[in-house]
Amino acid sequence: MSTTSQVSGVLAQGGDIPAPHIEYGQIGPLLVVLGAAVLGVLVEAFIGRRGRYWTQVPVAFLGLAGGLVWTIVLAWRDDPHHVAAEGALGVDGPTLFIQGTILVLALVSTLLIAERGDGRAAGGHFAAQASALPGTEAEQRTTAAGFTQTEVFPLMMFAVGGMMMFPASNDLLTMFVALEVMSLPLYLLCGLARRRRLLSQEAAVKYFLLGAFSSAFFLYGAALLYGYAGSVRLSDISAQIGKDAGSETLLLAGVALLSVGLLFKLGGVPFHMWKPDVYQGAPTPITALMASCTVVAAFGGILRVYYVAFETLRWDWRPVMWGVAILTMVAGSIIAITQTDIKRMLAYSSVAHAGFLLMGVIASSPDGLSSTMFYLVAYGFTSVGAFAVVTMVRDAGGEAGHLSRWAGLGKRSPVVAGVFAFFLLAFAGIPLTSGFTGKFAVFKAAVEEGATPLVIVAVVSSAVAAFFYVRVIVVMFFSEPDAEGPVVVAGPATAVAVALGVTATVVLGVIPQPVLDLAGTATTHMFVR
Repeated sequence: MSTTSQVSGVLAQGGDIPAPHIEYGQIGPLLVVLGAAVLGVLVEAFIGRRGRYWTQVPVAFLGLAGGLVWTIVLAWRDDPHHVAAEGALGVDGPTLFIQGTILVLALVSTLLIAERGDGRAAGGHFAAQASALPGTEAEQRTTAAGFTQTEVFPLMMFAVGGMMMFPASNDLLTMFVALEVMSLPLYLLCGLARRRRLLSQEAAVKYFLLGAFSSAFFLYGAALLYGYAGSVRLSDISAQIGKDAGSETLLLAGVALLSVGLLFKLGGVPFHMWKPDVYQGAPTPITALMASCTVVAAFGGILRVYYVAFETLRWDWRPVMWGVAILTMVAGSIIAITQTDIKRMLAYSSVAHAGFLLMGVIASSPDGLSSTMFYLVAYGFTSVGAFAVVTMVRDAGGEAGHLSRWAGLGKRSPVVAGVFAFFLLAFAGIPLTSGFTGKFAVFKAAVEEGATPLVIVAVVSSAVAAFFYVRVIVVMFFSEPDAEGPVVVAGPATAVAVALGVTATVVLGVIPQPVLDLAGTATTHMFVR
């Protein structure tokens, strides 16, 4: 019985309304991360400027690590399969797996943010004072003084908290709140780049405007589904679809509008327009956070919605999702060929991978769910590692973004170029890398559910995508280096992030079975309703 029904029954009998019961232990990881974010705000308010940076970094790391440990404890129990927070959040195997993935990738991304987040560090990524206009005397003065933009850390923690809440949301209103908690800090973080400030601020404005539109579509879709089912609870919507007792017009319109908001967050075509601009303009550590954690959270949310609320409607939405997946794979792979900026190329690569991941949604089976979750882990580590390498290749103007600046990097810094080439080969799905295993698992699940034509399109798109990955490798190893070419600047934290990315990419490609088994175990009971 729902909480609303219980309250109505008590009122009808003239009794007192029972106090709401929230299982704090079940949502402990989320509370730890959001608590660390609030503590970061207090640090900004009460600790002096000189001590903030060295306080914020441990708070962020401890918050993420504490949330990860608590998530592992919850997942280790015999039956992590129930609702919490008065039914607003679901605690189950897939959700804990996704939340754990987000926390691990956020920890690795925090290494990049912390390394170059200090305004006194050479080559810092973040503006000394975000409110100072680019090129003004105020900006020059704050930069020379070594001011540090420590607000980055609580903003990042709030964003991670929203990412954790999004795939756990058991009703559409909670999911909308999580969407905004995840998105609003990212809008701000995208505009904090130290170099190319105007490009960064333009990216932030584009992301904000398009994100606001997508949120409006999501909320309007939720309203229509409420009109159809009389509830925003995912399980209630599913039950009403099973009865086939509501207005089909409200249902289909609600599903369409809700899907627009979800597809925007994962960069599905034609809702991908923000991705290349934002990935290019944002500080690269924030791009790494978005390319890994935001994608995982977005797919976690869409998996819950389509596997729980719209499961009985799959014969209606699967054809549309086929079209979106094909457009996403083909457009991402082809447009990436024309790119000359490394970060824009990786952005379109992310679009193509979103199309591959949508095949797991289309499969709508336990194998489809587990293979998608494995793919998210593999792609997340490779993305963080690739963007970590991008932060290391620098010239006088900052990061060497243009592809021509990477010419001859294999002769100048063979180890860095080799690592980046390895990540690109993993993106392409070359055997013995995590990319190959992830694609194979998703393709297998899709074939078993009758989506063989979609797999053929995916294989062709992968072959097309391999061209622009190989092109970068050719530029690095078979071109002569420029006398005034970029240099490699690698701090210890960035080196650790790259090493973790390489290790995960190798391990998930050579011995993927333990993680595949873990994902399979997480899907034993599917999503809680």
